Amino acid sequence: MANSKGWVVTNEKLILTLKICISVGICLIALGIYLHNFNETVEAMGVQGIILSAMCVAFGMALSLPTKMYLTFLLVKRETEKHP
Repeated sequence: MANSKGWVVTNEKLILTLKICISVGICLIALGIYLHNFNETVEAMGVQGIILSAMCVAFGMALSLPTKMYLTFLLVKRETEKHP
């Protein structure tokens, strides 16, 4: 499939991009947990520190969950094509 600029996007490229999104999302979640539980600077920031760590977790979940659902859908679709 081609996008508006004429680039060809194959399934392999799409899956690689989604895997990168999952990895970045998981790293953001881990960063948010680290900031919230173990970083003294964020603790000293008070409410702003809590908001910062919560935003890391929120953006991480926003990146990782939908892509996991799409990759699972692709896997199920591929399996049903192999075994009709």
